[in-house]
Amino acid sequence: MAMQRPLYAKEDRRKRSGATVDIPFLILVLLLLAVGLAMLYSASSAQSMYDTGYQSSTRYLQKQAICAVLGLGCMWLFSRIPAELWFRLAWPLYWISIALLLLVLVVGQSVNGARRWINIAGIQFQPSEVAKFTMILVLARLTRKFGPDAKKFRFGVLGFGAALMGILVPLALEKHLSAILLMGMVAVVMMFVAGTSPKWLLAGAGAAVLFVIIYISFMGYAGDRVTAWLHPESDPGDTGYQILQSLYAIGSGGLFGLGLGKSRQKYLYLPFQYNDYIYAVICEELGLVGAVLIIVLFAMTILRGYWIALRARDRFSTVLAAGLVTLIAIQTILNLGVVTNLLPSTGIALPFFSYGGTALAVNLGEMGIVLSISRYRNAYKIQEA
Repeated sequence: MAMQRPLYAKEDRRKRSGATVDIPFLILVLLLLAVGLAMLYSASSAQSMYDTGYQSSTRYLQKQAICAVLGLGCMWLFSRIPAELWFRLAWPLYWISIALLLLVLVVGQSVNGARRWINIAGIQFQPSEVAKFTMILVLARLTRKFGPDAKKFRFGVLGFGAALMGILVPLALEKHLSAILLMGMVAVVMMFVAGTSPKWLLAGAGAAVLFVIIYISFMGYAGDRVTAWLHPESDPGDTGYQILQSLYAIGSGGLFGLGLGKSRQKYLYLPFQYNDYIYAVICEELGLVGAVLIIVLFAMTILRGYWIALRARDRFSTVLAAGLVTLIAIQTILNLGVVTNLLPSTGIALPFFSYGGTALAVNLGEMGIVLSISRYRNAYKIQEA
């Protein structure tokens, strides 16, 4: 199956050199980052004081700010790299990601009972965050390769599925259920955009539900999360404690909140108040109005990202941008669902807000790629076979 490789004409290169990125999308991303850092400081200040012997309230903010600067540098750099380079790097980065995921099983560090981190030269990072990006990259490359054949089972299901399993199997060995669910959802959206028949996607969704049920049956801690989700009041001192404290924070915020920095639950009542459950602190301090405005900001960013994807120059760029934006969208939806107890705990952070240097730097770098793709938004689409 021969595919015509898109080539950028000389006049397009000249046009691109003077093109600018999508300014509304850039402003929205920077707003998310600024508000996220402000809320991280508010949510983490009490925990920071406790962890440093009441010497500093900015321990977590300082680390996050360093990663934010690194991420902004990556965003600027990636916004200037053409998508065609990522097309060439897709497979090498994919295999590197798999190697890092397998390395975690051997030399990975355990944090809160989960072995998902690697420490290199004093720098701790999660390979799964990089793997999310490389999975999207490879699926986008396969989209161009398969073309219209993505509608066929051989390509649209087996082809994409084989690439996906290369990432999901090491994650299953790590017992990283949240990352498996997240990547599976993103992959389904990307396969739909690529043209995979909806009937195969529905069948895959059914298989995924079966997998989750079996997985939970064998993994006791995951089963405890489901029990805590359905009946948190049955064990308020243990499995249901975190979600109850989250709901207390949300409920006490009322319409306009207690005021920025005035959360009560952040004073070591709510576990992971600066990480997975930071949105509960947002609700407590900013109230319903502030919480909804944060959701609106996310929604505007995601919709603008899809707008850029729809206007990309070629199939690879469209699916790549759609995949990166979908990753942010699904993470946001899952996190908000967990914090409000609409979903069982998944361990998925809120993009740009939750503490986690690797995730923040990677997210900003990914937004830089979307910005790079946006440079072609006003140009003619490349015709592909």
